[in-house]
Amino acid sequence: MSPPAAIHQSPPQLSNMSYKSGKGLDTNIGNGTEAKNLEALNGRWDNFNFAPIRESQVSRAMTRRYFADLDTYAESDIVIIGAGSCGLSTAYMLGKQRPDLKIAIIEAGVSPGGGAWLGGQLFSAMVMRKPADAFLRDLGVEFEDEGDFVVVKHAALFTSTLLSKVLTFPNIKLFNATTVEDLITRPDPTTNSGLRIAGVVTNWTLVSMHHDDQSCMDPNTINAPLVISTTGHDGPFGAFSVKRLVSMQAVEKLGGMRGLDMRSAEDAIVKGTREVVKGLIVGGMELSEVDGANRMGPTFGAMVLSGVKAAEEAIKVFEERKEEKEY
Repeated sequence: MSPPAAIHQSPPQLSNMSYKSGKGLDTNIGNGTEAKNLEALNGRWDNFNFAPIRESQVSRAMTRRYFADLDTYAESDIVIIGAGSCGLSTAYMLGKQRPDLKIAIIEAGVSPGGGAWLGGQLFSAMVMRKPADAFLRDLGVEFEDEGDFVVVKHAALFTSTLLSKVLTFPNIKLFNATTVEDLITRPDPTTNSGLRIAGVVTNWTLVSMHHDDQSCMDPNTINAPLVISTTGHDGPFGAFSVKRLVSMQAVEKLGGMRGLDMRSAEDAIVKGTREVVKGLIVGGMELSEVDGANRMGPTFGAMVLSGVKAAEEAIKVFEERKEEKEY
């Protein structure tokens, strides 16, 4: 599928109010004076005022675009569940390598980034073991070289840079404050038994968290031939997809995450990143629940390289999944 075309629309006009278009929004400063850069504002605050607006314009500007995105991405090529360090790394690689694909990211939290805003136990520095420094170089994030590992001075620098890069891709849309409540399934056409994943069932996170104390609030859906799940292992939605596979008997049982061992855990997560069932690739710490791998704690190299491998796997199997009838 081709990515959605960029939409450029002039703001709705108010009677007796004029807007000037150009590269960037003009800023009114009193008496009709305008500024096209910040220097023009210097020392002119006494007569400052914003361009005129009506409250309904704000509402329409937001809702029009949001519902256009819902319509556009109701049929996606790839859905990524979870916008933590692994999910965002996956999206970054796919955005670079396959700008022709429509990619939706579903993130339960209001703030994307998962646990990657801090290095561990509320400490700010982020540690990555080599060769994950290759990802930092590609991203353009500076680090201190400590031999076998590198240190980013603040985890938020890494996460904000990665997030900003992902959000600039025109073929990727992030739906945050939105959770995946279920997986869309189809019978596997290549076997007499089994199933494949054909998309996700979504709802606003706050709605999903209140199903027990409110009346029925049905969800929404996104169809996609390939889903990549990176929901981690902690929190109310941790390891959601693989737990759902067990409950629908697509996987017999989970291996259960083992205790912390950085040396074995990071290797296992990267090596284990794969298509667990047809149409569902699992990456990051969600894999620890599938495979019985150790947890790794406050080191993030496996997260980004699992994302790199997940993108590689996705490109490899995407066309095959898309060609299967009625995915």
